[in-house]
Amino acid sequence: MTKRWKRFKCGSSFQACVRVMGCVLLCWLLSISTAHAGLLADRLSAFPKWDTKPAVQAADGDLEYPEWLLGTWTMTSTLVELAAPLAPDVITPGFDSNQQYLNQSIACKVRFVPSSTLPTNHGLLSLLPFKGLIKDPVVSDRAFNGFNLAKAYLGDSVLAVNVDPRSPNRQMTLLEGGRQLISVVTARAFETPDPEHFLTTELFQQVFRGVPNPYLNQVETTTAYQRLTANPVTDQPTIEADQVTAIYLSPQDPQYFKAGDRPAALYRYHLEFVPTEEKG
Repeated sequence: MTKRWKRFKCGSSFQACVRVMGCVLLCWLLSISTAHAGLLADRLSAFPKWDTKPAVQAADGDLEYPEWLLGTWTMTSTLVELAAPLAPDVITPGFDSNQQYLNQSIACKVRFVPSSTLPTNHGLLSLLPFKGLIKDPVVSDRAFNGFNLAKAYLGDSVLAVNVDPRSPNRQMTLLEGGRQLISVVTARAFETPDPEHFLTTELFQQVFRGVPNPYLNQVETTTAYQRLTANPVTDQPTIEADQVTAIYLSPQDPQYFKAGDRPAALYRYHLEFVPTEEKG
């Protein structure tokens, strides 16, 4: 993977980062918000006919995941479909090269932890007068998850993933050659139709720096998690997810008025989670 990454052109490497981090960030960096029941499920069912952005609210705080996501998992991500709805007029950088990942499975470790174990939540928890009586919410370990998934796709070119200690909504991925991918969550929503399903969506701004022409765009990831019947004897997944990452052009892009609120690229993934023991 490392040698392949080094052969990418600037635009292609950025698009690979966007696709990877869009996948990981929007799974892991969601916050509680009000959403009309069923809208996210309907959105996934309509793929790839997405003509607008999802109904969301301003991002604030961290997402409380269902308790059945607590723990460390081996997550397998498989790109099962990709589309360029506005082609040939508008094609995002690296879209063609990303077709090499179609039906290719990438595995890495991810974890969901009690919120008090993360630095960004320590200060808030300490202000609660009855914190000992309040159940600790389950949240994503965004730095751990972001680094592992990015490294699984991009190899040793990924140096670190840092989350702003003042806000879980700001993340920076450091790449070799002085390049940086800065992601800021701006809006999000979620749905819990029943105890076995959990759906999320998030919009965030991304800036790729350290190249002659810094690139800015907006990304959406919409994900539907489903808890399956556990089988302790086999290595079958106990959680599956259907996930779509959409790339939107920023107003600074010369092609913006051709695209508007329509996505210029769509990537659909199938995710599987198998529980694992963390070592080291």
